[in-house]
This record gives sequence, C-alpha cells and structure tokens, in this order.
Amino acid sequence: MALTGVILIVEAVGGTLSHSLSLLSDAGHMMTDLLAMLLCLFAVSLAARPATHRKTYGYHRLEILTALINGTILVLVSLYLIVQAVGRLLRPETVATRLMLYVAVAGLLANLGGIAILSGSRHNLNVRGALLHVLGDALSSLGVIAGAIFMRITHWYQADGLISIVIGGVILWGAVRLMWEACDILLEATPSGMALAELTSALRSVEGVVDLHDLHVWSITSGMPALSGHLVVKDGFLSQSDQLLNRVKQVLEERFGICHTTLQLESERYEEVGEVHPVCGED
Repeated sequence: MALTGVILIVEAVGGTLSHSLSLLSDAGHMMTDLLAMLLCLFAVSLAARPATHRKTYGYHRLEILTALINGTILVLVSLYLIVQAVGRLLRPETVATRLMLYVAVAGLLANLGGIAILSGSRHNLNVRGALLHVLGDALSSLGVIAGAIFMRITHWYQADGLISIVIGGVILWGAVRLMWEACDILLEATPSGMALAELTSALRSVEGVVDLHDLHVWSITSGMPALSGHLVVKDGFLSQSDQLLNRVKQVLEERFGICHTTLQLESERYEEVGEVHPVCGED
C-alpha cells in the first residue's frame, strides 16, 4: 500500500505535467489498486475470525465478495480509460516524453516490488484480485515506457491514446475473469478443474461402496473445497462404518484435495420413509 500510494502521487503529478493520458490512466489504476488492497486487508482480517453459531462457515466468503467488488471497480476503470483514450485519438496532444518515461520507469519498479510481495499468496482469490491490480499496473507501465520511447522518436502522439486502449483492454479481460470466478464460488459451482465423473468413479472403487448419489462439490472460499453426498454401502460394511469413512476421506483428500466432507451412509435396501416435504423437494 505504501508503494502504491507513493507511485500514485508521482504518476498523477507526472501525467499532469507531461500531458500524458496513458500516465494519468496508470495513476487512476493505481488509485483502484490502493482501494483493492485496503479491501483485501479488511476481508482477510475478518476471514481470520472463528466461526459462530450464526456464521457456521466463518467469514471466508467475505474474501469472495471483496474479489467481486475489486473486479467491478476494474471493469469501470477500464471502460473509462478506453472512452478517454478514444477522445485522445481524435484530439491528440503534445506529450513531454522524457518526463513521461522517467515516471513510468519508477512506476514499473514499484509494481515489480508489489508483485513480489503478493505473489506468495496467489492461490487466494481475494489476494489474487489485488495481485491482478498490480500486474495490470506493471503492464500499464511497460506500455507507457514503450509509448514514451516511440513518441520521442516519431512525434506521433496518437500513440498515447492507443496505449491507453490496450491497457484498458488488458485490465478489462482480467477483471471479467476474476468476477466470473468469484460468481462461480458464490453460486456454489463445482470448483474449476474438479471432474465429478472421476470423483464418483474413485469413490465407487472404494471397497464396500456400492453407489454414490446426491453429490455436491463447492468452494467455501478459494482453495477450500467442500463435499456432501450419500454413499450406498454393502450391508456387510455398515458395521465397519468408521473404517469405511476413513478410506473414503483419504481418497478425497489425497486425490482431490477435499478435506471438508459431509457423507451420509445408506444400506443397499434403504428407502426413505414417508412423503418428501414439499419445501425440500426431490433430487
């Protein structure tokens, strides 16, 4: 946050003095980065709280909500940059390329430092959202550096607008992917890369398991998959339910990385007694 705050001020001043839209665009993106990191810190702090009687899963989903907010901010910023860049293409302005280049290099160095700090926790979707902001800024700085050199040689100042459009497009693509993944978790979709057919086959191969139904696999938060299901068990293995459950859980942990499981054991002759409640419905 300290790195981002300092470079935000430097780029805003440098962009104003050099009349560089791409540098000002990068400063605007830096401002969203600072907000993203503040939200990230807030969410991670709350997520560390223990579960309660009302929040039985704890506060892990706050990380996903924060990632969704970050993605939304990125989309809005990228669209704004693209609109402003189109205007600059139609009405180009002379840019002080030397100042633009010096400030962009300083921004790139700061962004590389930010990437090094955040990349250790990239498996976390919320931290990945903050990392995406910084990666976008690093790409922006590279684009600004290339543009400054190009305009210094050719004096074709429309390049400033073109660079801003490219920066906005890259940010938009990453933001949409981040929002898509966050929405998948909120909708309790099957985690990316998890093949239910393979998982079902693996559990059916466990000695004593006849079938598996009512299977649900979702993510509580990024990197925390959960599973619930009904296991149909051979009658002779019901007396060994503890051992059977341990074998099933071992398969889920070792092959699929699922540690949070809720499994109901049913005999081959099990039939649900009574009518199904209309609120619950039938699977």
